[in-house]
Amino acid sequence: MSSRGSENNKGLVFNIQKFSLHDGPGIRTTVFMKGCSLACKWCSNPESMHQHQEIMTYDLRCIGCRKCMDVCKAGAIVFTEKGREIKWDKCDNCLECARVCPSKAIECTGEFMTVDEVVKKVEDDRTFYENSNGGMTVSGGEALVQSEFVGELFKRCKDKGIHTALDTTGNAPWDDIERVLEHVDLVLQDNKHMDTKMHREGTGVGNELILANAEKIASKKKTWIRIPLIPGYNDSEENIRKAAEFALKIGAEKVSLLAYHELGSSKYPKLGRVYEMEGISPPDDEAVERARKTIESFGIKVETGR
Repeated sequence: MSSRGSENNKGLVFNIQKFSLHDGPGIRTTVFMKGCSLACKWCSNPESMHQHQEIMTYDLRCIGCRKCMDVCKAGAIVFTEKGREIKWDKCDNCLECARVCPSKAIECTGEFMTVDEVVKKVEDDRTFYENSNGGMTVSGGEALVQSEFVGELFKRCKDKGIHTALDTTGNAPWDDIERVLEHVDLVLQDNKHMDTKMHREGTGVGNELILANAEKIASKKKTWIRIPLIPGYNDSEENIRKAAEFALKIGAEKVSLLAYHELGSSKYPKLGRVYEMEGISPPDDEAVERARKTIESFGIKVETGR
């Protein structure tokens, strides 16, 4: 799938979450697009990282029928006395095992959907949006990886009078951002770290383009800054102050502090990956409160969450 478009005019979606309360104002439906231009070590949705379908395993569901092994031409699936085992280095991602598994012990992550199909799911909850001043948020992964599909999705929802919000890292060519912004009411802009070296260490990319884009975005659209608070990474007084100064500079309406959690750690082995944040505990309430007070000292509205 193109980094700017979608396969056969479809977008690759890995989740549509209804009744979301933390991705913009009111009750919302959040559409999660698959594929990301960052590789954050703490990502709670690792199935969102790759811009292609892939398998995810659920060992407790396995009934030992061996159908997955029978169809695996790469020899990546074996059965031992301990049960089914995936040889991830041999897997060629053909997805046949997920197609034949009767107990969903192996599933395919991501579904190709048309704009019409997504809009229909979003419209199902129009009453809740109207009663709560909510709407639709598109997130990821990184929504801008599939900017053509996402831009059309936003356009369709705006035409139907649905409030739209974009949750983004901002790590994308400006042409892709501009295409999407035309139909967006609110931008939720991530801020992982203010130092580009540290940003690269935690996410795989520097932050120069991200900060430049964030400033341009905020000059055009209402912007909320979202900071994932990661212990030992970006929670220093110096970095929090710089993040607050940046939010003030670009005129962000508010800052959301999202405390790191470990809820996504169990997904990594299911995808054949290693969780690099093993042993890192979530920040305690005192650490979150310190960060909140620092940002508030700049006269910026702050909300906290996990």
